[in-house]
Amino acid sequence: MERTITYFMEQGKNNTQETLQIAKKRAVELGIKNVLVASTHGYTALEAAKVFQGTDIEVIAVSISNSFEDLGWAMTQEERNKVENAGVKVLTSLHGLADGVAEGFCGEYTPGTIIADTLRMFSQGTKVAVEIAIMALEAGLISPDSEVISIAGTNEGCDTALVVKPAFARKIKDFKICEILCKPRIP
Repeated sequence: MERTITYFMEQGKNNTQETLQIAKKRAVELGIKNVLVASTHGYTALEAAKVFQGTDIEVIAVSISNSFEDLGWAMTQEERNKVENAGVKVLTSLHGLADGVAEGFCGEYTPGTIIADTLRMFSQGTKVAVEIAIMALEAGLISPDSEVISIAGTNEGCDTALVVKPAFARKIKDFKICEILCKPRIP
């Protein structure tokens, strides 16, 4: 099978619409029923709700852990209500790869942080897309038996979309990145 990967020349929010359109096209082609979007303050989730409106594809927003609230990164209740009113489920939970108990005890280098740093070699969005798929699976919002599209980015908006077959954190070696649909080109 031959597929095209879109490489963006810049990272970030300016790639949001194209990333969502690429993801929608591939989700329809593959019959995928769930699309995950990383969304800190709701922008990406609301844009995804518009793009996927009229399809039978469920959009699930995964927000950053509330442990980052002191930095201003957590979704406020007002932002969450706006996203949910647009028909998007919102999940906020412990990160799937890093920022958990292990780092509190072991410091910077744990299996989760090593995996996260390796995924960042592809892009920040690649790391986050894998992480939010683990989080959604752990919460029971998606199935380990089905492929999903996971969308994330760098800072605001989105610039990375992957087709993944998720795995639980304790079964991380079973996680599959099936397709890279788009990502920023890292110079």
